[in-house]
Amino acid sequence: MTDDPTTILLVDDHELIRAGLAAAFTRDPGMRVLGQAENVAGAVAAYDGLQPDVVVTDLHLPDGTGLDIVRRLRAQSETVGLVILTMHSGDDQIFAAMEAGASGFVGKDAPAAEVVRTAAHAARSPRTFICAGLAQAMVRRMSGESTRLSEREHEILLHLADGLGTQQIAQRLHISESTTKSHIARIYQKLGATNRAQAVVTAMRVGLLSSVQRRAD
Repeated sequence: MTDDPTTILLVDDHELIRAGLAAAFTRDPGMRVLGQAENVAGAVAAYDGLQPDVVVTDLHLPDGTGLDIVRRLRAQSETVGLVILTMHSGDDQIFAAMEAGASGFVGKDAPAAEVVRTAAHAARSPRTFICAGLAQAMVRRMSGESTRLSEREHEILLHLADGLGTQQIAQRLHISESTTKSHIARIYQKLGATNRAQAVVTAMRVGLLSSVQRRAD
């Protein structure tokens, strides 16, 4: 017995681009395109009717942006995969997609196979952000003095990587829970993350944490 294929909704206002993407997904036996839409309103309606596993959307659409779709659908579901495609893959766009709740970000100049791989990742791990240029973008972001982690923030990041909760971290560091929460929020902001997993993964990618680093008691 084979697993059900990952179902896809494609959103782009250019029919030729949708056709090319559909062809790429069709070549993968583990993928199936359920539907297509050309704008934000059509995408939301199609999602509500079809309930695909993954939505792959262009960033720029006639009645809004792919970020509008990501925010709206992420508010509805924690399990839908959300992938942004764009011709303009600057740092601001990458971080905006991450902060909106996207699962992945791919430039339109990338091979079709990369789009398919990103969609597969989005289906498996919808709340973990993936982007080929994320590490370099984070290095550029962290190069500014205002975005570097303070000594206390780095200390808390180590505890987050160890799986400690807010109350445990506060007790370890002898600070209040509200102060701990403020530090954690600042860490997330600096790393462009929306949750602990994203913060830890991003910190590892930019060298703030190693895969084996653990705080010594």
